[in-house]
Amino acid sequence: MSGELPLHINIEEPRWDQSTFVGRASHFFTVTDPRNVLLTDEQLENAKRIVHDYRQGVVPPGLTENELWRAKYVYESAFHPDTGEKMILIGRMSAQVPMNMTITGCMMTFYRTTPAVLFWQWINQSFNAIVNYTNRSGDAPLTMSELGTAYVSATTGAVATALGLNALTKHVSPLIGRFVPFAAVAAANCINIPLMRQRELKAGIPVTDDNGNRLGESANAAQQAISQVVVSRILMAAPGMAIPPFIMNTLEKKAFLKRFPWLSAPIQVGLVGFCLVFATPLCCALFPQKSSMSVTGLEAELRAKIQESHPELQRVYFNKGL
Repeated sequence: MSGELPLHINIEEPRWDQSTFVGRASHFFTVTDPRNVLLTDEQLENAKRIVHDYRQGVVPPGLTENELWRAKYVYESAFHPDTGEKMILIGRMSAQVPMNMTITGCMMTFYRTTPAVLFWQWINQSFNAIVNYTNRSGDAPLTMSELGTAYVSATTGAVATALGLNALTKHVSPLIGRFVPFAAVAAANCINIPLMRQRELKAGIPVTDDNGNRLGESANAAQQAISQVVVSRILMAAPGMAIPPFIMNTLEKKAFLKRFPWLSAPIQVGLVGFCLVFATPLCCALFPQKSSMSVTGLEAELRAKIQESHPELQRVYFNKGL
């Protein structure tokens, strides 16, 4: 070992206490930091080298603890945790804010005509498919058939919801019509996420005790995990799709936007982006990543097995995913 930094720092876990909302929020503000998209390949490889060396007990001279944590988060922002491969740029968590603000802003600007609805809902679901593929599990990867089914189903659900609600809102206030894209995105999330994780709903996800010892697989735990993710994703989209319509509805009545109507889209994108910078990490932090449920909520067979081998155990733990 060289350098002065001790080797007992656990960089396999987040830097902040994940049992508190503030700790989880601090973690996700770092994970979703859009500035990481601008990092060069050289900076990413340097972060990877620092992390790999530290795991091997090698500390570069002069490395500080803050620099080590920064390297960990830069490394994890670009490289897949299971395969170690560099992830597609637009599929990384750090790309969520810039990509979503652009797509959502355009969905909310161009929502009045059928071709525009079709195009932007298709773009949004294509982006979701890339994110889901990029962040797929390395242990139980999705097949192309499963990805395709989820993609087509979510796109169809989103377009059908948007077109149906557009038809219903033609004779009501224009403000109500501005909320159609949010309803479509919410509907797509309710379809897309369970389909993307259908294997977990069938076979279950690993459940452990509080020390991480694997106890079995539970489909009931998978249902709770997926429900939490769906709620988080819908709430993540809510501020960016619920606040700007009120602002834009007011602005478009002003002389300024009547003179420069082309500014409507950039203003909408900027408003959505401002909301997403805060909504994305805060909604990711709503539920602990290491979620839990009572043993009594498990399937009868697994519950009996755990009660026999661990009679004192009250709760089991599992990774809820994102």
